[in-house]
Amino acid sequence: MTHAPKLLFADPKGRVMEHPYLIATLRSGEELVPPQDKPIALPATGRLVHLPGRLPVGLNPDSGELELVREMKMGGKTFVPNAVGALLPPGYTRTFLPGEVKGSGPILPQWAYTAAAWGEKGPLAWAIHTDRRSHWEPEAYSTPELKGLVTAHMERFPDSRVLKQLKTCALLYRCFTSQNIFYARDEGAIPASVMCNARCVGCISDQPADGPPASHERMDDGPSAEEMAAIGLYHLEHAPGRTMVSFGQGCEGEPLTRWKFIAESIRLMRAKTDKGSININTNASLTHGLKALLDAGLDAVRVSLNSASKGLYEAYYKPVKYGWEDVEASIALARERGAYLALNLLLFPGVTDREGEVQALEDLVRKYRVDQVQTRSLCIDPLQYLEVARGVGAGGEPVGIRTLLQRLKAARPGLIIGNFARGLDERENAAGSPEV
Repeated sequence: MTHAPKLLFADPKGRVMEHPYLIATLRSGEELVPPQDKPIALPATGRLVHLPGRLPVGLNPDSGELELVREMKMGGKTFVPNAVGALLPPGYTRTFLPGEVKGSGPILPQWAYTAAAWGEKGPLAWAIHTDRRSHWEPEAYSTPELKGLVTAHMERFPDSRVLKQLKTCALLYRCFTSQNIFYARDEGAIPASVMCNARCVGCISDQPADGPPASHERMDDGPSAEEMAAIGLYHLEHAPGRTMVSFGQGCEGEPLTRWKFIAESIRLMRAKTDKGSININTNASLTHGLKALLDAGLDAVRVSLNSASKGLYEAYYKPVKYGWEDVEASIALARERGAYLALNLLLFPGVTDREGEVQALEDLVRKYRVDQVQTRSLCIDPLQYLEVARGVGAGGEPVGIRTLLQRLKAARPGLIIGNFARGLDERENAAGSPEV
């Protein structure tokens, strides 16, 4: 290897450095492996992050052996290094995890840690650019005028519990879908629920006392149908182009637990306008609730799942009073009713791409003629998810994330692989679904 990617590590202050001679390693599930596949230059809006309490593992280029880096000496000081990973902007899907092992640190915060290294021309990350559509570019968000737009919209709807939550999400969490409501463009969020009927291990809005800190806070009270309809209607009528409103966001519980309110809000919106698309992001647990939403005018369904095999799905989602069979029944219903059907696939290298898992996903997208797979790198401490996935689900050796995506496209001709929802006028072609 002429220009082998160098191992990165961080000092106790979080300063990132390259190792003088060790080569970076990658994690695929339980295994640490040498550099492989195709790393990319770290995107301009990506960043390197240190993993507190995780020790970096490098590959000795002379011996070919893995080396655990327990300490480093620099500037006359000796310290315990932290492993380093990358965080990617929207539109990218990671292919490998950082090569590290647990030291004495805590459970890591909920981010999608990606393998990183130092290449000949700068930092590298192991990822695929899976959606090249530019309307989600980070530069278009958190702009100087956003606060003014938030204030103006709050004045239009001064008592809206929907906007109160979206203001927090837009300004504090910098959620793009929330910000879109205030920019009046593209896919806009309508948070609907404080409740959930799953106990996802990686939930970003509700964690047990011994878990990592939740990265989002849920609203205090579920809004009325009228409140949701007012915000949705304004967005549908004022947002140009690929206009869409979406129920079910990361900052809330499961929207189908409030299906009666959402169905009424959809009826109220559709009584006033036929513009744009109305979508739900859901765990698809309550098929009767989804039916009511489809009856009311819902036209797009995005089902979140980490696996198409019952064992691994239920180990991660920890469903309450529903199971994988209910999820599949809802997928079947969405297909039967002609809704645009997308899967929000929570990807984890070395687990999602196990041979058996790949086959189960192939069967699912083929059987129900899934329109799109929206790839989502699962935001969770990698070692925490490995504990969940160990010994459950469909087995087999990992085939690689790139191969997984290629096989899904082959299983369902016309399948769109991409990270972003498609508007009404984008759903008949596979634009933005690059070769993987």
